[in-house]
Amino acid sequence: MIKNIYRPFIILFLVFLAVSCNQDEKSDDIISEDEHTIQAVQETKFNAQNVFNSLPDRKLILDLIEKNKIQYNPDFLNDPNSVNKYTIEFFKATNLGIYGSDLNIASSFDQTQESMVFLKCVNVLAGSLGVNNIFDQRLFDRIQAQESNKDSILEIVIDAFKKVDETLKYNNRPATSAYILAGCWIEGLYVSCQMAQSLNTENIVKAIIEQKESLKHLIVMLESAPINEKASFVLADLKQLYDAFNVAETKTAYNTDTLEPITNQIASLRKKITTGA
Repeated sequence: MIKNIYRPFIILFLVFLAVSCNQDEKSDDIISEDEHTIQAVQETKFNAQNVFNSLPDRKLILDLIEKNKIQYNPDFLNDPNSVNKYTIEFFKATNLGIYGSDLNIASSFDQTQESMVFLKCVNVLAGSLGVNNIFDQRLFDRIQAQESNKDSILEIVIDAFKKVDETLKYNNRPATSAYILAGCWIEGLYVSCQMAQSLNTENIVKAIIEQKESLKHLIVMLESAPINEKASFVLADLKQLYDAFNVAETKTAYNTDTLEPITNQIASLRKKITTGA
């Protein structure tokens, strides 16, 4: 089995697709008389699609997978014991995205037991957000039945996240949906940067720096969503992260020293989210 920093990225990108692409959803299905809310839903969906479209080509990622291998490290993932401390909707949603990413990362490394633990975390937070019927026992049973088939598990999880997104937008909660996507993206970059520390190869560092484009669209998405005051620090920190990407782009060498400002900035933001403060 190939073990690599970019296997998690492939999976997270597919989760992004699930969170951002709902081609069957129509604006007249949204229950609201507030045209501003309807517009926010549509803008959030459009900008989320831009985030996904700006992610690396799958073939390039697969090529990197073949060349760079790394062992699974659970210390990079969010502590499952923290799940019950998230009481504010923003923290519930962003950490739902983070745990969803961790679920897929653990699954990609054949960590079946840990995958189920993260799935339970996702279920807890989904329940707190009013979408617990999606991550129910039937989903658990389907995943366990496909234990040896990563592609099938991935499709099951993608479908579940898509249903969460549809439910939230149907109920005029585009900001909550945007928080989940932000959590997915933040965890993907954080884990990748952590794993890159042990690889320190030019192609990996360069590929991470190229995430600047998807970050730009993530910022635009959050700016278009009606985010509340509790979430304002995420937008501010992502803009600082964008500045770190600009600095990294000016470097002539692609190593962990070049990546350090990005690694430090994303670690700081991710810590704020996972500690719930």
